[in-house]
Amino acid sequence: MPYVLVIILDVLAILAALAASWLWYLAGRRPIRRVSRFEELNAADINRMVTAINRGGMLNKQAALASAASAACVALRFVASLLADL
Repeated sequence: MPYVLVIILDVLAILAALAASWLWYLAGRRPIRRVSRFEELNAADINRMVTAINRGGMLNKQAALASAASAACVALRFVASLLADL
């Protein structure tokens, strides 16, 4: 039984790490457009920039959460492995 738990935790850690890497890829995929100092900004331009920054922040937060879940699965896997050896 503990060996099945170890395998399940390994799979969960791998999936969470893959999810984190995919989310960070999505967060960095679209660069924010640079603005010239000679350019006149209107409300639509500012709205697009704020939306891009917010999307990147949300994806980074989700990626950090998936990375934390992966680390928790790895920690639980080591605990299950230690308990199996007792």
